[in-house]
Amino acid sequence: MAFAEENGKNMAQQVKIGTRLVGDGSPSYLIGEIGINHNGDVDIARKLIDLAVKNGLDAVKFQKRTVDVVYSREELARPRESPFGTTNGDLKRGLEFGEKEYAAIDEYCRKVGIAWFASCWDEGSVDFIERFNPPVYKVASASLTDDHLLKHTRATGKPIMLSTGMSTLAQVDHAVEVLGRGNLIVVHTTSTYPAEYPELNLRVIPMFRERYGVPVGYSGHESGIASSVAAVALGACVVERHITLDRAMWGSDHAASLGPSGAEHLARDIRLVEIALGANTKTILDREIPIMKKLRRVGA
Repeated sequence: MAFAEENGKNMAQQVKIGTRLVGDGSPSYLIGEIGINHNGDVDIARKLIDLAVKNGLDAVKFQKRTVDVVYSREELARPRESPFGTTNGDLKRGLEFGEKEYAAIDEYCRKVGIAWFASCWDEGSVDFIERFNPPVYKVASASLTDDHLLKHTRATGKPIMLSTGMSTLAQVDHAVEVLGRGNLIVVHTTSTYPAEYPELNLRVIPMFRERYGVPVGYSGHESGIASSVAAVALGACVVERHITLDRAMWGSDHAASLGPSGAEHLARDIRLVEIALGANTKTILDREIPIMKKLRRVGA
């Protein structure tokens, strides 16, 4: 598909997530990725949801996997020490929430007034999460080349965020072709944890906007918030960052997450930058007029 030939004809396209319009002309949709930072504990998940609500984030995101489908028997048997046991399978199963846990999460998110959704790594996980009627689905970077999963997720009729880490441009083109560009948000990310700043390549964001003509987001795994704010300035309309109660907690993703202070500054700084971006018109402001009268020089 010759995406580049269309040169972003649909740049003004928006996607509706729940009651929120996402895209040009709307505030950035801010997501606190809880992922597996709950460490298998629903009480920790609730505290992370509270952190997102306190800082004005729009949604929280989890991950859902059918462990025996996503991972091979050999991978699950691999030795790995964790609070749940001595194998990688013990860890993966210990971190995986089921019906009871997600029912509690769904109830709590409704109570505190925040949207939640998940990245589903297999078709059964999509069917599981669909019971809770999420407003959107995320396709993880690891799943971008899984056409069966893409089609199964699209069949739900929900908007989709397509994460593009560890993928070539040709692979992203193919995934977009499989999904179609309706109700699609393409998300730029780098799949390193934590990511280093020379790896972020934020200029991909405007390239994606022009190439696909859909809203574009940014999912960051780096330390700090400067790059996430810059992503908004470059046109990202969705920003997703892992959040944690403490970056020193046990678990593989906490070090690549934002703690309470980081989550606060992320939301604050992005909202300030959105205000500062203004419009693409040049005018004289009313507040500039007295300064202009006082200081302006006109050449002979």
